[in-house]
Amino acid sequence: MPAEKSELSRGALRKYYVTGLFLKGVIGAMRLLPYERRIAAMGAIVRSLAPVVGITKRVRRNLELTCPELPEAEMQRICRAVPDNAGRAIMEHFSPEGFTKRQSTAKISGPGIAAFDAAVAEGRPVMMITAHFGHYLAARIALQARSGKPIGCLYRRMANPYFNDAYVEAFYKTGAPMFEQGRRGMVEMVRSLKKGGIIAIVSDLHAHGGEELTFFGKPAVTSILNAELAIKFKAELIPCYAIRQPNGIDFEIVLHDPVPHTDPKTMTQFTNDDLEAMVRQHMGQWFWIHRRWKAWNGLGVQPEDMP
Repeated sequence: MPAEKSELSRGALRKYYVTGLFLKGVIGAMRLLPYERRIAAMGAIVRSLAPVVGITKRVRRNLELTCPELPEAEMQRICRAVPDNAGRAIMEHFSPEGFTKRQSTAKISGPGIAAFDAAVAEGRPVMMITAHFGHYLAARIALQARSGKPIGCLYRRMANPYFNDAYVEAFYKTGAPMFEQGRRGMVEMVRSLKKGGIIAIVSDLHAHGGEELTFFGKPAVTSILNAELAIKFKAELIPCYAIRQPNGIDFEIVLHDPVPHTDPKTMTQFTNDDLEAMVRQHMGQWFWIHRRWKAWNGLGVQPEDMP
C-alpha cells in the first residue's frame, strides 16, 4: 500500500508536490482541447515517450516471455499500441464529464447480458470481473446506464498524495460508491455485496499473498479473494471487457457467461484464461506494462531484473 503523507520524508513530499503540479498542469492544458482531440493527443504523447521512459522495453520483454512466436512487425505494433491506449485511458479518466456522456450509450453485447440483467432484476449481488484492458471504466459507465443502479469500484490509492485527490475525484465523477483498497474499503465492499449490490474489480495484477496460477502459460500470482466472495455471497461473477473501437474513442462492452461456482482456485484460473483469450484477440489493448509475471522463473523476478 502507498505510504501515508505523514510517513513520507520532506524530500519525498517535495518531489511529489512538484510532480503533482506538473501532472495537473499537463492534464489541465489538455482539457482545453475538444474531447476527441485531447484523447487522441494524450495517446500520441505517451506513445512517443514510451521508448524514452522504459515502457517499450517492459512491453517487449513481457511479450518475449509469453509470446516469443510473434513476428517482429507485430511486436513493434503492440509496443506502439499499448502506450497509445494507456495515454488515451489516462486522459479519459481525467475527462469524466465527456467520457461519461460518450460511454453511457456504448454498445453492450455478449452471452453474459442475460445473467447480468436477471441478477439486477432479482436484487442479487453481481461482481463484474474486468482488467486493465481497453478502459474498464467505460464498462462501469455503460452498465450503470443499462441497469439504473450504481456500480461500486475498488481502487488503489496513488503513491503521490498531492495527485491522488484529483485522481479519486475524477473516479467519483464516473459513479459511486468507491472502495479504497485496504481494510476499510474491503468492509464497505462486502457490505455492498450483502445488500445485493454490483461491484467492479480489476483482477489482472500481481497479488501479494495470492495463489500461483497461470496466465499466458507462465506462473502468475493471482488473488482468489474475488472468487471466495462470489461463493460466500452467491454473487454472479461475470467477466466484463471494454473493447476500444477502431476510432480510438468509443467502446463495445462485452459480457461473458458467468464463472461457474466451483472452488476459488478453479474459478480464478477460469477468469485468467478468459482474459487471456480476450487479450489474444486485442493484443494492443491490455496493459503489458505491468509486472504481471514476477515469479516467472521461480526466482520471483522479471526478465529485466536478470543480469
